[in-house]
Amino acid sequence: MGTSPTAEPDWPPLTLEEINDVLRKHDSRNDKAENIQWRSPRPLSTTALVRFADGVRRVVKRVPVGLRDSGALVEEHAFMEHLRVQGIPVPEVWSCTGAEFSYEFQVPGAGVDRYRDAFSWSPYLSCEHAAAAGAMLARMHCAAEGYDAPARPLRPLQAALCTDPIAAVERHLATRPALAEFLAERDWRADLRAAAAPGAVDVSGLEPLWTHNDWHGTNLLWRGDEIASVLDFGLADRTTAVFDIATAIERFAIDWLALRRGEPVRVHARQLTAFLRAYRAIRPLTEYERVALPDLFPLVHLHYELSEIDYFLSVLIRPNGENAEIAYRSYFLGHLQWSASGRDRDFRALLRELSR
Repeated sequence: MGTSPTAEPDWPPLTLEEINDVLRKHDSRNDKAENIQWRSPRPLSTTALVRFADGVRRVVKRVPVGLRDSGALVEEHAFMEHLRVQGIPVPEVWSCTGAEFSYEFQVPGAGVDRYRDAFSWSPYLSCEHAAAAGAMLARMHCAAEGYDAPARPLRPLQAALCTDPIAAVERHLATRPALAEFLAERDWRADLRAAAAPGAVDVSGLEPLWTHNDWHGTNLLWRGDEIASVLDFGLADRTTAVFDIATAIERFAIDWLALRRGEPVRVHARQLTAFLRAYRAIRPLTEYERVALPDLFPLVHLHYELSEIDYFLSVLIRPNGENAEIAYRSYFLGHLQWSASGRDRDFRALLRELSR
């Protein structure tokens, strides 16, 4: 939750014994894991690149069932399969779920992980990468048309379409008791007023669409300046294309880490321009989308941050109130406070201009 390049992992590392025990119970192919070649440094999940006895490599990811149970993984994998059939480069994956954890076994994606050591909310390495990301997101949105699975229920660490800050909080309060207890100790309505949270946004003119909702360089693999693979559909849900665009922009175009350090916030305008131009060249925005993009932008982080607070309080073996407080003050409210500033008004004016 801070700006350190290292963080204590939330969960113990995967072991060969654990992986092979899972395979014996759930897989009939008699695979045997022999060597763990790499471990992800990211603390919220446990992921490793594993070589098997037959020489095949798989990316193995373990998550607690309180975060993703078998039903949740079915939702994600069905969308991934739809996109793969439509030509989007999404690696194949299968999963199994035990009493405590769910496990995903994924074919390693083609391409190079150029953003392996990057923070979330960091810019792309170049305008060329930003343009490739915009173009691939547009391709993915076109491929997602016709996929009509219903919206997912609220879970920890999940994004959802937000059109009203008050309604977003109330929806979480109704279903997530640990978060409800956390917010009961705070005057969250007064905090939203102090942060100058915007009012409700009308999205009635936007078509529902299944979307990625975590589009960033860290979830893409690269071949030169082109995207070779699209990864990590844990936040995918039925939202709208413009919500996904706004979320993608929120991930790279603003230096939120500087805000966390108390420094001036830089806007990566050239990369933003490249991203939106490349997107619109493949999938032009409708008039409703052009209007909605700058209005939705201040709201795109709210559901995820509420679900992240819930994760720290209800999923971890030892609840982490410190990280929950950081998520609430620095991210949930902090991004809203910036969105009420003069810099954000300038930024949203730029979004309006680039959306035309």
